[in-house]
Amino acid sequence: MSAPMTLRRRLLVGVAGLAAVATFTAGCTSNEPPPEEGGTSEDTGGGGGGNPNAEAGETVVIGFSAPAADHGWMGAITSAAEEHAAEYSDVELRVAEGTNDVNLQISQVETFINDGVDAIVLLPFDGAALTEVALRAMEAGIVVVNVDREFSDPNAARVTVLGDNYGMGVSAGQYICEQVGDNPDAVVAEIAGIDSLPLTQDRSQGFSDALAECGQTVDNRVAADFTIQGGEAAASNLLQAAPQIDALWNHDDDQGVGVLAAIEAAGRDEFVMVGGAGSANMMELIASGDSVVQATVIYPATQAADGIALARLVVQQRALADLVEVEVPRLVQLYAPVVTSENVEQYLPTAFQS
Repeated sequence: MSAPMTLRRRLLVGVAGLAAVATFTAGCTSNEPPPEEGGTSEDTGGGGGGNPNAEAGETVVIGFSAPAADHGWMGAITSAAEEHAAEYSDVELRVAEGTNDVNLQISQVETFINDGVDAIVLLPFDGAALTEVALRAMEAGIVVVNVDREFSDPNAARVTVLGDNYGMGVSAGQYICEQVGDNPDAVVAEIAGIDSLPLTQDRSQGFSDALAECGQTVDNRVAADFTIQGGEAAASNLLQAAPQIDALWNHDDDQGVGVLAAIEAAGRDEFVMVGGAGSANMMELIASGDSVVQATVIYPATQAADGIALARLVVQQRALADLVEVEVPRLVQLYAPVVTSENVEQYLPTAFQS
C-alpha cells in the first residue's frame, strides 16, 4: 500500500484511535529532529531552536487548482505554490492547468478525488460553485485547503487561508490619515476594482472607516476592473474631475500600471499615491523615492504557498510549531501591512510582478 493511502486512512479513524496513531507517528516520523550523537534534547529541538516541522515526514500528495494566470497576482499565486512545494522533499504537487471555467475546475477536483490524493489546495474561480465538489473531497477523507475565495459552506474545507480585504482598506486609510493629518481641506481620492465584487466592497468600507477616524472622507471615487487598460481609463476620468488631489488610494497594483500611465500623461504629481496588493513594480518605485507612489498595501500572493504548507502539516498530523494548539487552525487570515520606503526591502523578496 502506498504511503499516501496510509496517511489518509489515519485521518479517517475515530477520536479514540487518534491517540494511538499519534503515538505511532511520533515513533516513525517525529516532529522533532533526531538528536545528534553525543547531544542532548535541549540542543536538538523540543523548542530549543529550529523548526521541528522542517523534518521530512511521509510523502504527501497534493492536488492544486487555481484560476487562469491572467493577472500578475494570480500568476504569482501558482508560481509561489510550486516553488514552496519544491522546498519539501516529502510533498508531491500535482498542478492542474489554471482555468476560469467553473465546470473544468470542478472536473479537475474530481480527478484529484479519483486519483486518491492526500490533500487538495483550491483557489476556486467561484467559491460557491466549487463548494459541492469540495464537500465530496472532504467526505472522501481528503484534506481540502480553501484559498482566497471562500466556499459557501465552511465544512467544505479543513483549513481556509484568506487575505484581508477590509484590512487593506483600513491600512491604506490609516496611512493617508498620517499624510494629510487633520487638514479639513484635504482631497482624498479612490480608484477601486470591480464594484460588484464583495472584495472591492470590503476594501472600500475599510478605507472609509479608517478615514473617518481622522475626520476625512473620500471626495472623488471611480472604479476600474483590475486591468491596466481599465486602470488607465478610470484614472484619466478621475484626474479630469479632480484638479487638485492630496492623497489617492488605488486598490490594485496591476491596474496601477495603467493608473500611473494616466498620471504621467496628465503631468500630475501633487499627491501621495498608495497602491494595493504589493507588486514588485510598485515597491521599486517606493524604494526609488522618485514617484507619487509612496506606499502599497499587501494582499499576499503567497496564500496558496501557505495552503501547501498547511495541507502538509494536517495530513502529517502536525501543528504550527509556535502555537500551543496541537492542531492546525481552521482559519488563517493574513495581515495587510503597509509597505513604505522604510520597510520595502523586507517585502520585495515575496512581491509579484505586475
